[in-house]
Amino acid sequence: MADEWLRTGIGRSTPDAITVRGRDLASELMGKVTFTELAFFLTANRMPSPGEARLFDAALVSLADHGLTPSVLAARLTWTGATESLQGAVAAGLLGAGNVFLGVVEDTARFLAGILGQNPPDAEAGVAAEIVAGRRIPGLGHPTHKVEDPRTPRLYAIAAEAGIPTPHLDLLRAVGEAHSAATGKALPINGAGAAGAAWADLGFPPRIIRGFALLARTAGLIGHLAEEMEQPIGLRLWQDVEHRATYTGSRRPYRGDTPRPPGYTAEPEP
Repeated sequence: MADEWLRTGIGRSTPDAITVRGRDLASELMGKVTFTELAFFLTANRMPSPGEARLFDAALVSLADHGLTPSVLAARLTWTGATESLQGAVAAGLLGAGNVFLGVVEDTARFLAGILGQNPPDAEAGVAAEIVAGRRIPGLGHPTHKVEDPRTPRLYAIAAEAGIPTPHLDLLRAVGEAHSAATGKALPINGAGAAGAAWADLGFPPRIIRGFALLARTAGLIGHLAEEMEQPIGLRLWQDVEHRATYTGSRRPYRGDTPRPPGYTAEPEP
């Protein structure tokens, strides 16, 4: 008899079948659902509506690649040093998903959920509290897109077309307006923040949302690694950095150094 705690409702394999979330993988899912729909289904335990699937997919697409970002450089340089380890290179690219890159999707969803949990929700008060604490408002601002992140209005449009309630996306817009009014700085809603809000509106809790950003970025990393294999830049990048870097090290006394007597002169090596 199996232990009751040792269980999963995700998937199971038998000699003649594979079952995923209660459905036969070969006959009910393969060729009948997209990978996007499957990712939604695996996490939510329900199939998305057409509008939900379109918004979920658009958010994934929006985060797949953004150029030679730190995560991409980490992946390319890791493959440069370990060409036998594609999985290591992909993993290296994902490990930097934090408060600056990709992790913003989760931070934004958490911030918005905190405001929506208040009665009544107050965007101005939420923004004011962050400003007083000296914290950055997640989901606002972008190092490249200073005026408008091109992904953001598109995600808002797709969400509107989906015909689903969008309390998180609506609140994120109000947060942007409240921040601008409080600081005099018009920061755009960035694509990662909009994606996080969209996934929250699809019913996913903040604690799992970063996983979707990692799923999306994995596709971009694989593309960059495929390019690295054909048109490598990792080796030249390392050599260029090594060549241009200034060495600032100097010899300093440390415990174990042998004091030399006055007038000591080292003998020449044979």
